[in-house]
Amino acid sequence: MNVTLSISADQHAALADHLFPGDGLEAAALLLCGGADHSERYRLSVREVILLEHGKCKRLRDRVSWPTDLIVPHLDHAEELGLSVIKVHCHPGGFAEFSEVDDEGDKELLPIIRSWVGAAIPHGSIVMLPSGRLFGRYLRDGDEMKPINMISVAGPDIRLFPASTRVDVDIRSFGRSQDQAFGEGTTATLGRLRAGIVGISGTGSPLLEQLIRLGFGEIVIIDPDIIEDRNLNRILNSTVADAGAGRLKVDIAEAAAIATGLPTKIIKVASTLMSPAAINALSVCDVVFGCVDTHTGRFAMNLVSTYHIIPYFDVGVMLDATKEADGTGRVSDILGTVHYIVPGRSSLISRDVISLQTVAAEGLANSDPEAAAQQVRDKYFRGLTVSRPAVISINMFAAALAVNDFLARIHLYRHMPNAEVGSIEFSLGQLRLTADEEQEDCALLHPWVGHGKISPLLGLPELSEPRT
Repeated sequence: MNVTLSISADQHAALADHLFPGDGLEAAALLLCGGADHSERYRLSVREVILLEHGKCKRLRDRVSWPTDLIVPHLDHAEELGLSVIKVHCHPGGFAEFSEVDDEGDKELLPIIRSWVGAAIPHGSIVMLPSGRLFGRYLRDGDEMKPINMISVAGPDIRLFPASTRVDVDIRSFGRSQDQAFGEGTTATLGRLRAGIVGISGTGSPLLEQLIRLGFGEIVIIDPDIIEDRNLNRILNSTVADAGAGRLKVDIAEAAAIATGLPTKIIKVASTLMSPAAINALSVCDVVFGCVDTHTGRFAMNLVSTYHIIPYFDVGVMLDATKEADGTGRVSDILGTVHYIVPGRSSLISRDVISLQTVAAEGLANSDPEAAAQQVRDKYFRGLTVSRPAVISINMFAAALAVNDFLARIHLYRHMPNAEVGSIEFSLGQLRLTADEEQEDCALLHPWVGHGKISPLLGLPELSEPRT
């Protein structure tokens, strides 16, 4: 089982402020986490940070302890909601391993937590170092504590803390030039990540190609559609024969990935995003990219990002055309935006990229097309009949911008701080690249940060899973 834990940058900052008050003594906290599992992966997402009061703990330079009644209410709360409990403490001296004192304490505490909560979910122990680095272990079945494979902090900077930085010989050779550009261990870290791409067409196809060449370990690709003749001008590795056979886009993408001989594993979901299969596959990803053009799809991806604390890159492009006097049209500008969504902060809703009114309209179009058509005629809903531009050079430019934005957030190569880059807009007509700052937090989604998998999925009735 590959177990990962995700925490938002704001939660991480609150934890660091509490654990390192400046007195050189250890301090402690609890994390109550939601969870999600899919194909041998389990993702813990921090829902609540419980700071254990300094004055009620016995704090020394090499250990910390607390009275049992200090944590009992929180264990009861975890039992009621089925949440994982993670003990966190600090090593003020920077000791980057679990100590013998830690071993003794965890062997006593973690089985008690497991018995108390009752659910068959992982519980764990994490250490924070003065640098902010986190490492941890978990207990699920049996008596053996195992390393948490990856701990990630989702903020303007994406901080990744793998349990091991050991580099396989084949991967080292494959990623040598990449590591020269971005730092030793880059390829090894990317090889431990699962990315998700929703929409494997004009933008998603070149985006997938880049992630494969970067050496991502696993990539979830989601698209229900088949290849058609009109797709051949923008989908990599597609052929006339594929269009004639009506092959699925995800099948073509998987075959091309296998043909490279590179180590990336493709997990394909030939369905719409609004399906349990798609949401479950995305819920354990370390980063997701949205290449969709509906408000509903973007809303669902924003929810996945929020519930599971997953960094989300939304890619959109648009051709601005004007009509000539003779009735013909011409392109007056080529525009696009890469939105980066930090879980718990602003959303595509608070940024006015999508509206819940249009989400409702799209739902009506799916359930009752005639009624939706009438609403359009009545001008009650607008913007339902839009389509993405079908020009491969534009889509590849936007895809590369999104991937490079991701790389800038894990390796900090930009001169501008990532905290000042909430989105990147481009105009090829004006040769302009503009960064926009983060907006105000989204009041609608903020309360759901770290809730993990709930029923129905994402709180949406249309994503109810069949009972087993």
